[in-house]
Amino acid sequence: MKSKPALVFACAHLTDERLFAHQVDALRTTHDCSVFAFREHPTLGAMAEELLAQAPPRFTLIGLSLGGYLAFELIRRQLERLERLVLLDTRASADTEALRQGRLDDIAKVQAGGIDALIPELPARWTHPDNRARVSELMASMARSIGATGQFNQQQAMLARPDSFADLRRVRVPTLIACGREDMGTPLAGHERMRDCVPGSRLEVFEQCGHLSTIEQPEAVTALLSRWLAQTRAA
Repeated sequence: MKSKPALVFACAHLTDERLFAHQVDALRTTHDCSVFAFREHPTLGAMAEELLAQAPPRFTLIGLSLGGYLAFELIRRQLERLERLVLLDTRASADTEALRQGRLDDIAKVQAGGIDALIPELPARWTHPDNRARVSELMASMARSIGATGQFNQQQAMLARPDSFADLRRVRVPTLIACGREDMGTPLAGHERMRDCVPGSRLEVFEQCGHLSTIEQPEAVTALLSRWLAQTRAA
């Protein structure tokens, strides 16, 4: 019996497997789905090694935000493992000094007051106002599941990440890039630049949507993934 094609989902900062629950529930009948949320590793390299050790020999990677940063690390390490690539609400550029300072401020806030000191700020940062009430409780629960240590480790990994546009230009597998129209964390312009790096890649925009597209507009994201996976052939 032929095995199902493999989808590997990589979670965003302060989110867990529930970030992709809608997509996995819809796609698991036709694909083998696995979801990675990292708490213990303070480097993208260590995260990548864990994922590569547990993933099938070839797979489609679907990464959102931090999951996209991890995708660039996988490209640097074992590009040949990727059959297809989906980059959601992420960026290939390295952090500006302002972004770095924001990360350091978040680390200090959590070290002083625990993860619950940061949680009230996240919905306004990451989500469209129309979606905020619906997803805020889930966001809080996911952030608590990552915890203060996980937050510190993830921020350390992101603080050290390089500019990845040169890595992205090496990609020749089918690539889908998508983001929320109102994503303030990783704006549309950065996604347009990523699209221009990968020949034949496709860019889609989710309306009335911020940074966490998979829970803000789950039906739209799932429908897009389902169509794109059916239309593309794994490299």
